[in-house]
Parts: sequence; C-alpha cells; structure tokens
Amino acid sequence: MPIEDDEKLRELLQHTRVAVVGASATLEKAAHIVPAYLQRHGYEIIPVNPNIDELFDRPAYNSLSEVDEDIDLVEIFRPSEEVPGIVEEAVDRDDVKAIWMQLGIENVDAAERAQAAGLSVVQDHCMKVQHGLLIRNSMG
Repeated sequence: MPIEDDEKLRELLQHTRVAVVGASATLEKAAHIVPAYLQRHGYEIIPVNPNIDELFDRPAYNSLSEVDEDIDLVEIFRPSEEVPGIVEEAVDRDDVKAIWMQLGIENVDAAERAQAAGLSVVQDHCMKVQHGLLIRNSMG
C-alpha cells in the first residue's frame, strides 16, 4: 500500500540523499524546479538523466545502476510506464530505502514490487509540496 499518511511522509522526507531520475536542466520544468527546491532545503541531489552531463553542480548519471554513491530515496520524474525498470534498478541496489513517484506518476505493479523488496513507496505526490506542508511549515 503506497504511503499517504502525513507522519510516514514526514519520515520519508528525512532521507536527504535523493537520486532524481528524469531530472531536467530546463528551468521551467517540475523536474528542475522540485530538485532545485529540495537542494536549497539541504537535500543532496543526485541527477539521473542520460541526456545531460551535469546539473546542480553535480555530474549527471545515465541510470540508477551507474550511480556510484549512496542513495536514500529515488524520486521519479519519468512516465508511469517507465517506472518498473527504474524500480528494478533501485531494488538491485542495497542502499535505496524508498521510491517517490512525482505528481501524476503511478504504477501499481512497480509499487508492489518495490514494497515486496522492503522499500517504502509514494505515488502521485509532489515531494516539494509535501516538504512545504510537512517540514517547512512545521518549522514556524
């Protein structure tokens, strides 16, 4: 069952090493705006996009399996039909604790696969919005 509960979402937002699959260099796209916001709020963003070399002053990786640093959470900005392959790459790693599918992205089979492997899953939620509601706003 994907996470909807505010307390569990708040816990997931404590994972600060975030691989952003589909991160974009296009300033107007959510796939740029959201990770830029997260970086400003202390998250370590690891861009994953085979079409860019660098983003947020970090080298961009072609795929999750090529990332040679620890990842806590995988944030997905790719079409729902691409999610199963991304989840498989995440499951194959020993460090990933959670999958976060951005607003408009859902894949029930992939979510079940991730959960069966012990990963927490969020579907169809914006990480920036949830951070604003549950973390930033609670700081006063």
